Amino acid sequence: MLHLVRNFWQSQVGKKVVMAVTGLIGVGFVIGHMVGNLQMFSGPEKINSYAHFLHGTMGNALWLVRLVLLGAVALHVTAAVQLTRQKQAARPAGYGYKKWEPQISTFASRSIRWGGLFLLVWLVFHILHFTARVIFPGYSEVDVYGNVVRGFSNPIVVAFYVLAMAFLALHLYHGAWSSVRTLGLSRPRPRPTSRNVATIVAAVVALGFVAVPLAVLFGVVKPNPNSERLGTPAGEQARSAPAAAVTVGR
Repeated sequence: MLHLVRNFWQSQVGKKVVMAVTGLIGVGFVIGHMVGNLQMFSGPEKINSYAHFLHGTMGNALWLVRLVLLGAVALHVTAAVQLTRQKQAARPAGYGYKKWEPQISTFASRSIRWGGLFLLVWLVFHILHFTARVIFPGYSEVDVYGNVVRGFSNPIVVAFYVLAMAFLALHLYHGAWSSVRTLGLSRPRPRPTSRNVATIVAAVVALGFVAVPLAVLFGVVKPNPNSERLGTPAGEQARSAPAAAVTVGR
């Protein structure tokens, strides 16, 4: 059994299947995460109750989801790196060699490796920013709404997130389409660059994610008036926040 698994993993087909499956796991997660984030527009009580449900009611189930996602990301990145190396090693070298160029490609497909690397860096930042809460000290343990408002009151942070979501859109546009093709869930089309469903998914997810930070930055989503009662004194929050955050948060 282990021999079959090892042979499957070592083949290009096996790595592509692993990338496809883990990619679709990622697509499912980001859609669910985006829907949860949009509850910011329903006010502090809604998003804080949602966060309490995830961390309190779900308990260990949330850690199981995190472990599955972490494993999917690790396998996805490893398969991508190894596939790239295998393709490079298989290319002919020597005099008269001309670099092969795909006849049908998109900017999303050509930039997917560098975009994926950028997303990996952003993911680490995102976890440190809102999950571990070590980027800007002083976040509340219970007021998720206030944490999000404070975190996105810095224009530099918002710009970083918007850029990351642009790369995520490109990644979803190409990755989601190629995943279903790899798994045989989509038939070949006369126009290979026509990817209507992938385009819609990429656009909706990216716009859904950038809506919250932009709404905070431009004052559409305002600070939580009950932050002091929830254990995040407004005065202390303002004193410890970056200058840009204090200015926008007023």
